[in-house]
Amino acid sequence: MRNFKSTSLADQVFDKLENDIIQGVYAKGEILTELKLVEQLGVSRTPIREALRRLEQERLIEDAGKGSRVLGITEDDLLDIMNIRERIEGLAAFYAATNITEEGRAELTHIVDLQEFYFSKHDADHLRQVDDEFHDAICRLSRRTVITDTLIPLHRKTRRYRRIAMEDRERTAKTTQEHRQIYEAIVSGNALLAKQLTKAHIANAKDHMIERIKNHG
Repeated sequence: MRNFKSTSLADQVFDKLENDIIQGVYAKGEILTELKLVEQLGVSRTPIREALRRLEQERLIEDAGKGSRVLGITEDDLLDIMNIRERIEGLAAFYAATNITEEGRAELTHIVDLQEFYFSKHDADHLRQVDDEFHDAICRLSRRTVITDTLIPLHRKTRRYRRIAMEDRERTAKTTQEHRQIYEAIVSGNALLAKQLTKAHIANAKDHMIERIKNHG
C-alpha cells in the first residue's frame, strides 16, 4: 500500500478494502476503525475516510459508532445479485453480438482459449482471473454504458463465491463449455442465442453458488 500514487489514493484504498471484505479477509461483524486501517495500509486518514464512506454507500459496512461494522455479502444479497445478473447480462451478450468487431472477436478468442488452456492445466488461480475477464469483456463489447456500470460492480461482489465455485472441477468444466458456447454465439453475431445462453449460464452459476453455500457455508 505504501507505493500507492497519491493522485488516485482514495480509489486504490477503496478497491483494496472492497476486495478484502468481499473475499472474507475482514469477517462479517468485524469493526474497522480509521486508526486500525492507517496502521494496516500505511496511508493517511483522508483516503481511508473517503473509502469507508463509499463502502457504506455500497452497503458493505455500516456505522457502528466507534468504527464501521463489516456487513459483507449475505446469501440474500448473493441471490439478488445473481437474479439481476441473470436478467441484465443476457442483454450485454445480445448487444456484444450485435456490435461485435474484429478486435472484439480477437479479444474474446484469446480469453476463451486461455480459459481452456488453464482448465487443462488445473490452474484455478488463472481460471478465476480469466473468468472475470470474460464477463467484463462482454460488458465492454456491448457498448452500453448503463449495462456496464451496473454489471461490473456486481461481478466484483460475487468474486468470493465464484472463487469457491472454481474449486469444483465439474462445475469449472461446465463453465468452460458454457463460455465457449456464448463466445461462438457472440462472434457469429447471433444475438438472440448469445442472450439465451448467457442467461442460462448465470442461472446455472447462481444455483451452484447457493448450493455450495448451503452445503459448505
